Amino acid sequence: MTNFISVQLKKASEVDLAKPLCKFIQQSYPGAEAQAEHCRAAEELSRLRKSALGRPLDKHESALETLLRYYDQLCSIEPKFPFSENQVCVTFTWKDAFDKGSLFGGSAKLALASLGYEKTCVLFNCGALASQIAAEQNLDNDEGLKAAAKHYQFASGAFQHIKDTVLSALNREPTVDISPDTVGTLSLIMLAQAQEVFFLKATRDKMKDGIIAKLANQAADYYGDAYKQCQYKDTLPKEVFPVLAAKHCIMQANAEYHQSILAKQQKKFGEEIGRLQHAADLVKTVASRYDEYINVKDLVDKINRALAAAKKDNDFIYHDRVPDLKDLESIGKASLVKSTPVVVPLSQKFTDLFEKMVPLQVQQSVSVYNQRKADLVNRSIAQMREATNLANGVLASLNLPAAIEDVSGDTVPQSILNKSKSVIEQGGIQTVDQLIKDLPELLQRNKEILDESLRLLDEEETTDNDLRTKFKERWQRTPSNELYKPLRAEGANYHNILNKAMQADGQVKERYQTHRDTIALLCKPEAELNAAIPSANPAKTLQGSEVVNVLRTLLANLDEVKKEREQLENDLKSVNFDMTSKFLTALAQDGAINEEAISVTELDRIYGSYTQKVQESLKKQEELLKNIQNAHQDFSKMKQSNNESNLREEVLKNLAVANDNFVELVANLKEGTKFYNELTELLLKFQNKCSDIVFARKTERDELLKDLQQSIAREPSAPSIPLPTYQTTPAAGSKPAASPTPTPAPRTMVGTKPQPPARPPPPVISAASSSSSALAPSGTAAAPAAAPAPTPGASAPAAGTAPSQAQGPPYPTYPPYPGYCQMPMPMGYNPYMYGQYNLPYAPSPVYQNPGQPPYPQPQQPGYPFPQQPYYHQQ
Repeated sequence: MTNFISVQLKKASEVDLAKPLCKFIQQSYPGAEAQAEHCRAAEELSRLRKSALGRPLDKHESALETLLRYYDQLCSIEPKFPFSENQVCVTFTWKDAFDKGSLFGGSAKLALASLGYEKTCVLFNCGALASQIAAEQNLDNDEGLKAAAKHYQFASGAFQHIKDTVLSALNREPTVDISPDTVGTLSLIMLAQAQEVFFLKATRDKMKDGIIAKLANQAADYYGDAYKQCQYKDTLPKEVFPVLAAKHCIMQANAEYHQSILAKQQKKFGEEIGRLQHAADLVKTVASRYDEYINVKDLVDKINRALAAAKKDNDFIYHDRVPDLKDLESIGKASLVKSTPVVVPLSQKFTDLFEKMVPLQVQQSVSVYNQRKADLVNRSIAQMREATNLANGVLASLNLPAAIEDVSGDTVPQSILNKSKSVIEQGGIQTVDQLIKDLPELLQRNKEILDESLRLLDEEETTDNDLRTKFKERWQRTPSNELYKPLRAEGANYHNILNKAMQADGQVKERYQTHRDTIALLCKPEAELNAAIPSANPAKTLQGSEVVNVLRTLLANLDEVKKEREQLENDLKSVNFDMTSKFLTALAQDGAINEEAISVTELDRIYGSYTQKVQESLKKQEELLKNIQNAHQDFSKMKQSNNESNLREEVLKNLAVANDNFVELVANLKEGTKFYNELTELLLKFQNKCSDIVFARKTERDELLKDLQQSIAREPSAPSIPLPTYQTTPAAGSKPAASPTPTPAPRTMVGTKPQPPARPPPPVISAASSSSSALAPSGTAAAPAAAPAPTPGASAPAAGTAPSQAQGPPYPTYPPYPGYCQMPMPMGYNPYMYGQYNLPYAPSPVYQNPGQPPYPQPQQPGYPFPQQPYYHQQ
């Protein structure tokens, strides 16, 4: 009797998880050691998937443990890898567990680049395998009963979890096997079977009959609810329906049987017989309709023996009145089962392969924090560099310190010589020329990479649009123009960056052309440099004066500020603080990360002192420049002024400005070269992302085209031919009203053969025909009167009355037609016809020799055509 329903496993296509995960790891984690460790974990995950899904699984705990470990691992990597169509794109393809497919079309399947879809299908297989393991248990011992109950409850919880999460996990219509309706029904079936296992254990342990009856009645209720959920839906295999209907009747019969024992103990003998009669009717229904699926012979014998004994005792001893079924008190219910909730980790042997990898939310928070830190540091460094350039510009405009160093008036000042030496050591104009020459090549390389990346997107999007136009609503996948929006935005951002870089390159080249001759002069030897500077001695009389000493002191202090600034810049760049632990702690405590609040607090704590030093440096420089300008005014009033001295001073100023511009140009050009090289790495990553998603879309496109071709092959090549009227049901399109007791399925689920047309009504025999039949020889019987046509539905129960037991759809019956007349044939045509047909006349008893034909008879009554003459055959 214990036939249990188990669920088939879904089949998955092979997928290489290691390659896309390793690519993401290499792009996201700079450390070589961390990359190697995480890539090994990705390869181990790929092997785990192959072990869990790439081979047939035994119906054993170890196979279920492998599936559970893979499911737990999927849950652990979900917050650490951005699985989506435009990031880590992995397409998972699964077949429908219940769709057996067709000869040309194959089975239904769905391919999605969604980790949630993979998790849902793996959890479905966990529940399905648990149901198979439970069905294999030996229910004759306690260990088997406990294991079966545990696995059925786990399977019920797994299917219930899928029902609650599948639509949000997929964001599209799932296949039938994992649709909410189907998995909801499967969850209820598993719960019913777990309840039945508890009923079997209670029966084995010989618990009180009242408790056993409640357990059985609850199981019957679960089976009835499951049957009603799938009664009019073609979602589960057809052999499930009769098993559910039979189990509902069997559990109800068991409940009535054990309740009858309780009634007997309470000396309610009439109730005992009523319940046993109801139980006998239920198992009789099962035996007559579902014997192909469930054998209830032992239960039938047990109930019949109890019923016979109860009737015998009541007839001879008690004479108690047997109540009607509707007057019997309802049996209570006791549920000992519940769906096991899905709480990760499900496996007892689970170890996170990516334990050291931080979750994606933490990665994003760290990335935003790093951006905030970079903005703060760059802003502080930019303020200091701007201040330094301002100071250099002010000093150059005042010809300091060259003005106070120019003692003889015919030699190069020491500050100019130092600047010339520095320029020559850095390569002079040759360095600038080479850097400027390299910029267009770097720019062109980046433009080509970006253009190639966008070309890949354009080509795939064009192909997708063409196929969408061709197949219209059948082309069911995300449009490329929507999917590529983030990539298009990223590409547009890179275009803007390149355009701004080109403008900056143009400004640098223009400034270089303005100061190129003066920079070239700085690159000359000291003798040539001295010859290029006009001779004069405007400050000879001021040597050793107080004004010169004040200027020298102020300039020395300004140089000290510049050196402190350089050290402060290095300190700002070298500060490093790992925020991962902070964000992990916040995520563990609150379940979310308030990145802005945490980052602002930590940046203020770490960089607050440096920011204060920068502001102090700026303020100190401002005071020094003000004092230098005041001292220089006094210096200018005291020094001698003439055309030669003014010309010499102008040349020295230009040389100082050229040095400052050279330093700034070289720095800008080196930063530009570094920028283009770093941009190349970013663009190569962008190109990889574009090529990966285009490849994934191409694979998905090929799969979808194959499915469409198969679906087109399954379609009929000609319009459907309407069925004859005798093959259609009288109430087509209407469903029977749902009743509290589920309607059992038909006895067999094999496709029914077309029924022959109904027999025509018998001919009506008129009075004239009756009179003529009186002239027939003696022994010839008149045709019987035509039977009235049966009224359709006359035998059906009245509407609204619930049947006492589960009722199935009526079987087609054909009432007899005693008035039907066969067409008379010559007796010599078939000598074996006598006694085979119910003729309205009997052959003449005169002619009894076998095979001897009688003489022609008169026209027979009820035969509308003239009788044919008879010719004796020799």
